[in-house]
Amino acid sequence: MESKSIVHTTSLGRMHIQVVNGIKTSPNNISELLYFPNTTSYTTALLSSITNIRFTTPQTPKPLLIFTPTQESHVQASVLCCKNYSVSLRVRSGGHDFEGLSYRTVDNQSFMILDLTDYRKVTVDVEHRTALVQGGATLGDVYYQIANQTTTLGFPAGTCPTVGVGGQISSGGVGTLVRKYGLAADNVLDVRLVDVHGRILDKDSMGEDLFWAVRGGGAASFCVVLSWKLRLVPVLETVTLFNVVKSLQDGAIDIIDKWQRVAYNLPEDLFIETVMQTLMNGTKGAEASFNGLYLGKSNAALQVMNNRFPELGVKASDLNEMSYIQSVMSYAQYPTDSPIEILTDRSLQQKANFKAKSDYAVNLLPRAALKILWDSFLQVDLAAIYFEPYGGKMAEIPEFQTPFPHRKGSLFNILYLLAWADESEAEKNFNWVRNLYNQMTPYVSKNPRRAYANYRDLDLGMNEGRNTSYSMAEVLALVKGQVDPDNFFYNEQSIPPLLHA
Repeated sequence: MESKSIVHTTSLGRMHIQVVNGIKTSPNNISELLYFPNTTSYTTALLSSITNIRFTTPQTPKPLLIFTPTQESHVQASVLCCKNYSVSLRVRSGGHDFEGLSYRTVDNQSFMILDLTDYRKVTVDVEHRTALVQGGATLGDVYYQIANQTTTLGFPAGTCPTVGVGGQISSGGVGTLVRKYGLAADNVLDVRLVDVHGRILDKDSMGEDLFWAVRGGGAASFCVVLSWKLRLVPVLETVTLFNVVKSLQDGAIDIIDKWQRVAYNLPEDLFIETVMQTLMNGTKGAEASFNGLYLGKSNAALQVMNNRFPELGVKASDLNEMSYIQSVMSYAQYPTDSPIEILTDRSLQQKANFKAKSDYAVNLLPRAALKILWDSFLQVDLAAIYFEPYGGKMAEIPEFQTPFPHRKGSLFNILYLLAWADESEAEKNFNWVRNLYNQMTPYVSKNPRRAYANYRDLDLGMNEGRNTSYSMAEVLALVKGQVDPDNFFYNEQSIPPLLHA
């Protein structure tokens, strides 16, 4: 692929971008895409997709400017401009960033936000079972556009429609179809990106190493992704959902213990997520919710549950048949009779103060560990612990096919999530989640203790908190050294460059 070059006469106060070598821009309208601190729309643009309101305080470092590109050349110019002026570039697609590193810095360095919110087109090709998705689209945009054209195709990614595709896909992408079709990253056919030199590259021109790295290793460490070409997967027109809630008196801990023994080995058409959460009736304590999706009709779902997990006590009345897209809305906690356009509504993004951490269970958790988790809810007002099952297709994909090592042998992912309204309770809540994480140390993955990169956690340290094993981290660092040796694409938990001697 022929490389394009850009000559830019750009200052951070006035962004003038020229047309060179066939690269077209809109210089007359470029000012409409720039938001500076002294403009009235700056704060609105900054806060538009921030979900963790811990990072909306006056003390949170603010960008020099926010740029909302609408063309590929705008992204190219942003990279070259920031390099020229030694300004850090933070790329934001959805804003669902647990630690806010896509829209803030920790060390107060000068930075700008390249906000892809207006670069979000989704083009679905039903005949070839593909979708071309621009980097600023949300998962909801993708799900809506697919469902608007077909009832028999879907895409295996996360359950929250307001999450941006950028971080979700490039660091893995786990959802209800993970046991049937793997990760979102496993279903990427091509990537179009801007590299550190401002070149636009695709799978063929970027080379195998970089194409491998951006599908699970976190694309923000290497480039700016312009678009993803995705493989769509077949889904049945009728699927079955169930939600069963158990209390301590119902034997919840026993049932969770049984869940962890069977969830990994269930048929790949069946996904059951377990959620322990605080009671919503104003009293201290917990309940367990078992959220299931069966890719088929209710009679078959009931037969599988009776045979493989009778302890949950699922009855025919618990089973609800619906279309696949209705199941997507149900997991998003939208009414299933809503118009599917609701999936594209970014205003439904939930906002709160929260802190999260994650683990991987590679061995069964002993009952002592389950009791630690259950009893922890007596100390807080609003918390949840999610168990997301693997197995199925995930156990069949080789560990190094993409930079995501949580494959065969990873029984389930654990997400610890705590939210609060009163800022004065922040320290108490931080202590709760950190103490719980420390208590779980003997029971989860070791050497290294692994985390899911999309559940970013700065407690793990700078340049940590990735999906990777030690060997995989070294390979990613070598790729980084090849494509970005000066570490322009840096954030506090990005891949550091490792240079060959």
